[in-house]
Amino acid sequence: MRSDSLALTSRAPDARQRVVRDLRCRRRPRPAAAGLLLAIGLFGLAACAGTPKGVLLPVAQRAPGTSEVAMIVATTRGVASDPGVMFSGERGADPHFAEITVSIPPDSGRKIGEVQWPRSVPGNPATDFVTVKAETVSRTEALAWFNRTVKKTPKRAVLVFVHGFNNRFDDAVFRFAQIIHDSGADVTPVLFTWPSRGSIFAYGYDRESANYSRNALENLLQALTRDPAVGEVSVLAHSMGNWVTLEALRQMAIRNRRVSPKIKNVMLAAPDVDVDVFRTQMADMGKPRPNFTLFVSQDDRALAVSRRVWGNVARLGAINPEAEPYKDELAGYKFTVLDLTKLKAGDSLNHGKFAESPEVVQLIGQRLAAGQTITDSRVGIGDRIIEVTAGAAATAGTAAGLILSAPVAVVDPHSRDNFGGQVEVLGNTISDTTNSAGDLLTHAPAEALHTTRTTTRNTKRP
Repeated sequence: MRSDSLALTSRAPDARQRVVRDLRCRRRPRPAAAGLLLAIGLFGLAACAGTPKGVLLPVAQRAPGTSEVAMIVATTRGVASDPGVMFSGERGADPHFAEITVSIPPDSGRKIGEVQWPRSVPGNPATDFVTVKAETVSRTEALAWFNRTVKKTPKRAVLVFVHGFNNRFDDAVFRFAQIIHDSGADVTPVLFTWPSRGSIFAYGYDRESANYSRNALENLLQALTRDPAVGEVSVLAHSMGNWVTLEALRQMAIRNRRVSPKIKNVMLAAPDVDVDVFRTQMADMGKPRPNFTLFVSQDDRALAVSRRVWGNVARLGAINPEAEPYKDELAGYKFTVLDLTKLKAGDSLNHGKFAESPEVVQLIGQRLAAGQTITDSRVGIGDRIIEVTAGAAATAGTAAGLILSAPVAVVDPHSRDNFGGQVEVLGNTISDTTNSAGDLLTHAPAEALHTTRTTTRNTKRP
């Protein structure tokens, strides 16, 4: 759990005393906020730890049968004070670079599509994803590493991965290493990671961070395509990472009058993008365009929530590609579309099938190798409770979801990590707004309350 989270120990009386003391030290909170924080205090959320902090600290030992994936990283994140974290979820003033090598456990002890997180630091290379090298480097050093590596790569091919919403830096690093290894793609890996706070409660911040990072991603793609050492570039984007990717390609097309011909493939996995905005982005890109592959899943629960947040407009990653107007539009764009709706993977929200399904991740590698056209899941049970409580009043829905999720967070580590880090943020939000969660429920129009009750009544348990 992050050091700035509301860390409560298993000693319930002390936990309650600290919460009460915190409440007294701040402005007097409204009843809903006080009730929320006291409810959290009673559950003692930090009784045990989830994913440990500092997993990127390199380990000295090796284990037989392991594989290694070396990558170069370009990021708009701020530098973290902990070397095992490297980069935080906050925005950096300038782009930073890193060289990272990830050790992956022997194939005999893992399933394709899975990331084996260490239970403690340092991790065990025989059973866990660990790093054997993780260093921040200068732009010049990053370029030197890249040029040495790409010259040894068949077709001098580069794969740029852009992660999605709710990803910490270590999430992005380990997920990309898993994709490279499991796909068997013989490429030079370049990770572009933007400032996500790695929390389901930071959706708005993450969205603005994606906007903040689009110039940096465009600059990276411009540099790669102008490098004479590079033969071709493919881009794989997931979830909200599709937004920053499409914006960067749109800007490149406007600036250069087209997307660079070196960008051969663009793979859009579960894109969290408004379909109407997507149409304008494609129009701005013009022709000729790269080969686009779209991975959709109509049972993507994360995109269903996003659709409600953004005014009930369809998200690109959850459309039915056989229904109009999408069928004709996608044919006009000459997209390759993979409908993963019926595919079952380990992701309970059905948002990360492209990486967690052995069939799909290997298909990506095969297509890249042949030169053909081609939901990270730090989510717990408690997060899905919060998901279904989202209603007419966002603050009230989140507050209710937090309270309902508290008992689950005690036993579910992913829920606990996501839950604990945002408790204080939500408390401040409720107390600082004109209408608290209680006010919203008390003064909301009858129609809104009726809608909320109906939604709750008709929603199935996750």
